[in-house]
Amino acid sequence: MAYIFKIVKKILSNKLWLAIAVFILLGGGYYGYTKFFSNSGEIRYIAAQARKGTLVVSISGSGQVSVSNQIDIKPKVSGEVVYVGVENGEAVKAGALIAQLDIRDAQKTVRDAELNLENVRLTLEEMKGKKGDDYTLRSITEKAKDNLKKDYEDGFNIVASVFIDLPTIMIGLQDTLFSSTLNISQWNIDYYADAVQQYDSAALSFRDDVYLKFRDARKAYDQNFLDYKSVSRFSDTLTIEHLINQTYDTTKNVADYLKSANNLIQFYQEKLTERSLRLNSLSNTHLSNINNYTGKTNTHLLNLLSIKNGIQTDKEAIVGSDFDVASQELAVKQKENALLDAKEKLDDYYIRAPFNGVIAKTNLKKGDSVSSASVLATLITRQKIAEISLNEVDVAQVKIGQKTTLVFDAIPNFTITGQVAEIDAVGTVSQGVVTYTVKIAFDTQDDRIKPGMSVSAAIVIEAKSNALLVPNSAIKSQGGINYAEIIGDDDKNAALAANSSGAILKNSPRQQRVEIGLSNDEFTEIVRGLQEGDAVVTRIIQSTSQAAQTQQSSSIRIPGLPTGGSQIRTR
Repeated sequence: MAYIFKIVKKILSNKLWLAIAVFILLGGGYYGYTKFFSNSGEIRYIAAQARKGTLVVSISGSGQVSVSNQIDIKPKVSGEVVYVGVENGEAVKAGALIAQLDIRDAQKTVRDAELNLENVRLTLEEMKGKKGDDYTLRSITEKAKDNLKKDYEDGFNIVASVFIDLPTIMIGLQDTLFSSTLNISQWNIDYYADAVQQYDSAALSFRDDVYLKFRDARKAYDQNFLDYKSVSRFSDTLTIEHLINQTYDTTKNVADYLKSANNLIQFYQEKLTERSLRLNSLSNTHLSNINNYTGKTNTHLLNLLSIKNGIQTDKEAIVGSDFDVASQELAVKQKENALLDAKEKLDDYYIRAPFNGVIAKTNLKKGDSVSSASVLATLITRQKIAEISLNEVDVAQVKIGQKTTLVFDAIPNFTITGQVAEIDAVGTVSQGVVTYTVKIAFDTQDDRIKPGMSVSAAIVIEAKSNALLVPNSAIKSQGGINYAEIIGDDDKNAALAANSSGAILKNSPRQQRVEIGLSNDEFTEIVRGLQEGDAVVTRIIQSTSQAAQTQQSSSIRIPGLPTGGSQIRTR
């Protein structure tokens, strides 16, 4: 302290040293002021361009490689087997036809979709060729009215055919589940659960689900049947339309009831078969009856859905008979999609091998009734597959046949493709968390892939080509409304050419409300509000009084979160 005091005293006694000290203090003060109290407020913008591209939405999971596997081949639809293409021990190639189900109902759906598409195309051609022709407009309207009248007549006939089968199905299910043919001291439904609950407590959950679905189906059926008896072909159209919709909902409840019953009996058989225990022979009869009921119920559901859609289409044609060409073009697109869906559904009736292998077991015969829970054949393969675990939320979106991309920790810069081959019907519970195993078949084999290797898979849930895309950070939300900030033409080129430090704009960006579609971790689809080539703000860099700091304008939309209250602001 005394030493410092001597230095200060020496500086004060010497004018030259005093001048130097004052200069240093003034210079340091000025530098500090400009460093910490500058108020330039310079704003820079980082931009991206709206571009057309393909948006892929996927679900990721991890697991391990298996050297070989046994896969149960199951159909995606229910029906009667009309062709069996394999035998036990037969080697098959990927895509080989295992079996074919009766395709008559599916073919009818395709034909109906083709006719519907042709009708809307003809209407569109009339609109484009004779726009403004009052006579043509009246003829289209009258045609729609005639179609609607026929829809109501056909709809009542379909409902009548449903109630020819539903009473038999409900009674048959009652006899199958709530009689005592398996054990005189208890109902069959309880017998199936009690027989295997000592091996797996999930049996009780399957049984309880059947009880729940039974109550829902019974309640809907009783009310629906009562309403059906009070309606005739001469009832007003609103009453008939309500009956059609009510019958559709009832049939869906019965279909759920059948599926739940099928799951219970299948679970019973699987658990006893795993332990080489004898099955009660009546269980096969019960399953056969349920599969037969399921086929009839699915046919009625298709017919009811078709007539529901037909009524809605014809009603819209009457209301919208203002020659709206754009709306008719949209109707054509919808019918094209409906036809594509029908053709894809038709393909499901051809059950094919997912990959090369050997048929280890099949008892399938022509004339058998099968459902989505039926095992048509067991395929053993030496090809490597991936087994990954997914949670109950993700697995609900996964379907057999979906494309997958796989990467391996042990093999850098190596990626292969595959497809979902099998999904566990019953999950595994560990510490309160339910997970499901999904098996993925590789499209190609590589000697570098070894059993037990860690693998990460991205299952493609949905993909959309030619979509208008922007980075997620370009989408903001305020008050539940999504918007983007568009950079004007004067600043567009400079903003897009700027690097990560951003560009200073002559004019402030303008907010543009947008409608968004699909999104993944990087990009969001713009349905309406932007055009290809628009420059949008993705980030704002603003200099403040303390230091340069980067902030996000308004609140960012995070994929998977709602745009109202769940907002995140980054600084």
